[in-house]
Amino acid sequence: MSDGPPRGPAGRPSIRARRLGIDTHAEAIVFLHQESDICRSEGLAGHNRVRVHTDGRSLVATLFQVTDDLIANDEAGLSDVAWTHLGLHEGDEISISHAAPIDSLGLVRGRIYGRELHAKDFDEIIRDIVDGQYSTLDIGAFLTACASRPLLQQEVLALTRSMVDVGERLVWSRSPIVDKHSVGGLPGNRTTPIVVAIVAALGLTMPKTSSRAITSPSGTADTMETLAPIDLSTREIHRVVERENACIVWGGAVRLSPADDILIRVERALDLDTEGQMIASVLSKKIAAGATHLVLDVPVGPTAKVRTPEAAASMTSGLTAVGTFFGIQSRVVISDGRQPVGRGIGPALEAKDVLAVLQGRPGAPRDLRDRALQLAAALVELAGIAPAGNGITLAKAVLDDGRAWRKFERICEAQGGMRVPAVAPHKHPLLAERSGRLTAIDNRRISRLAKLAGAPEDKAAGVELHVQLGADVEAGQILCTVHAESQGELDYALAYAGTNMTMFVLEER
Repeated sequence: MSDGPPRGPAGRPSIRARRLGIDTHAEAIVFLHQESDICRSEGLAGHNRVRVHTDGRSLVATLFQVTDDLIANDEAGLSDVAWTHLGLHEGDEISISHAAPIDSLGLVRGRIYGRELHAKDFDEIIRDIVDGQYSTLDIGAFLTACASRPLLQQEVLALTRSMVDVGERLVWSRSPIVDKHSVGGLPGNRTTPIVVAIVAALGLTMPKTSSRAITSPSGTADTMETLAPIDLSTREIHRVVERENACIVWGGAVRLSPADDILIRVERALDLDTEGQMIASVLSKKIAAGATHLVLDVPVGPTAKVRTPEAAASMTSGLTAVGTFFGIQSRVVISDGRQPVGRGIGPALEAKDVLAVLQGRPGAPRDLRDRALQLAAALVELAGIAPAGNGITLAKAVLDDGRAWRKFERICEAQGGMRVPAVAPHKHPLLAERSGRLTAIDNRRISRLAKLAGAPEDKAAGVELHVQLGADVEAGQILCTVHAESQGELDYALAYAGTNMTMFVLEER
């Protein structure tokens, strides 16, 4: 006589776990056969939220049902993120049940209908998000609740603090701790490695934790990864900073404001980029990293993230106010966001630009050099090692005499050794269809072109620009070159370019 189904964690009926090798990004997914005992006995249906239990861990996942033989009746297929979170091995026994209602979703609904959220409300919501309790739809609802009516200043402060408190923090025995951040929207704007090298060579401490790209062709971490290891532990970060005053690492490895990475993925997919959410996103990372002095680069342009001077002024006011509340001295640099910065767009191509500027090579991108110097000058003045107006002279001297380059080499070696950026095997130029003066470049479509070529996953892929605004262009002249690691990706990028060459606007001279 049968004793019933196998029993798993906490005595619940169990089922064998199977890894399906499906990347569902940040959302945990579990697949069950529609006719499985668990589906029938628990009354589970597609898109239900379920709790998956092991002996030591659990998580909330979204259920999808299978009707063919992809999954056996006695198996549960798990996506990669669910498998990793639970620490499973093939054939492990797990149990699955209905997920309990998430109380904090009531707070989200309340704000949609006009209720202000308080500090304890944000604490509950952010903790549930980081613990994997929210589905992508739930996170979308939270972001919409924060976008439908602008966050009040006290809500921005509370959200920022909650995002800091749910993760780790870096603590330093020295001061000041300087940092810089660009609000984004400009392809190729890879000033961070240059700024870090300059200020660290001047003796300032800059433990730079950077992000990977989410929807852009490269993040600072993606570019830096082509030059040195970036996946460092907290202990390793402290070792590098103690030795060289600075590091340039991936922030995801040390869980600084982990909610930010989760929220951004959904925010970008929904094309929601509200001011209050952006302020909390930026400053939670900086507070968690221990920054005391922060320079913010705010590019303004019609196809940048911040499109008008009025929007820049509002964001500047919000960033500085929240920074001051948390004890961070900040300065905002409003910069030109009408076109990409440098020549390369994509990890290795941007790294090539960074090296050219640091090494002082002839023909290094002047705009990238000037922008990095401007931000480095603002940092050294803010930190008090140069009087107002003299920071640029000091920063130029360090860059021009090679001290910044030597410091950058040492930082790379301390992080695990310097690397040579990859070179793409497939390249194709895009030519001007007519003569004229270049009056506009669409940042978003240039970014899209680089991504279709394979960036940032393919480190050598991207776009190399050969023209800048104001240039007089002749018909047949090369506007940019598309780089790809495979012919297929190059073909996708070229198909897009064929119908989007208006990303370069040429007007009669």
